[in-house]
Amino acid sequence: MKAVVCERPGGEEVLKIAEVPAPKLGPEEIRIRVYATSVNRADILQRQGLYPPPPGASEILGLECAGEVAEVGTRVQGWKVGDRAMALLPGGGYAEEAVVHYGSALPIPPALTWEEAGAFPEVFLTAFLNLFLLGRVPAGGTALVHGGGSGVGTAATTLLKLHDVRVFVTAGGADKCARCRQHGADVAIDYRSANFAEVVREHTQGAGVDVILDHIGAKYLEPNLQSLRNDGRLIIIGLMGGAKTELNLATLLARRLTLIGSTLRTRSVEDKAEIVRAFRQRFGADLEAGRIRPVIDSVFPLEQVAEAHRRVQSSQHFGKVVLRVRS
Repeated sequence: MKAVVCERPGGEEVLKIAEVPAPKLGPEEIRIRVYATSVNRADILQRQGLYPPPPGASEILGLECAGEVAEVGTRVQGWKVGDRAMALLPGGGYAEEAVVHYGSALPIPPALTWEEAGAFPEVFLTAFLNLFLLGRVPAGGTALVHGGGSGVGTAATTLLKLHDVRVFVTAGGADKCARCRQHGADVAIDYRSANFAEVVREHTQGAGVDVILDHIGAKYLEPNLQSLRNDGRLIIIGLMGGAKTELNLATLLARRLTLIGSTLRTRSVEDKAEIVRAFRQRFGADLEAGRIRPVIDSVFPLEQVAEAHRRVQSSQHFGKVVLRVRS
């Protein structure tokens, strides 16, 4: 099969199209004939040699895909050949075929195109896991999402607004902030020119927000804690702003704050199946009705994967950058 391979860690130039063996199918796995996948920050880190796949996972990039089920394992439940599926992958999405545990896949509703479905699982399940299952964001509550124009940020805004949450986001530049507001954010803060903690406190009468979803890490820890209300929860899913900093634990004790570190890729297939089940229970009707769909920034053919990576790495995109594997 055709797939994107990395000849060595490095820049976009190391990404090449090559013929590789098709992945083997396990008894609890489905084989997906891939139509679309998309670029996530984790793909860029893996390409640079900074984020290796979990043990046993494909070394091919790609944390999600959408396509038709081409084969089912002997112990698979609920799937048959010909079904339209979008799946959360530990790796292997940048290819014509991918195999995945059947519990990590969702049916593609008629409302979604192949490209939309290929941009769906990683960001929406990330947002759901962290804001709803771990963050326990209350209906009618408040949340701050950093990177409001990213794939996870736009997905988070969609889910939070369906939950009647007041959404604060940060984004780089006035234009991107305006797009975040158009997408549903109640308050969009330009992190280049404003102190987001001050803005959050101003718009919450000094109380702060219930939950924060953060991919920056050390650089934002102190202002994040300042932005939380008492009993609030900070979920860290990335370290773009560093991994080490000092923390005054008295702040956590006095204000009963919760600090949570979270990843999705390395979770067990049982954990991922439970996340998928919980998502479908809470938001399945909205997905079927077309009220949930990813924001698509651009679509590149698989052969232009290097350009797609440059687009994401530049941070000029809004929403998801998709790779079309086949028409």
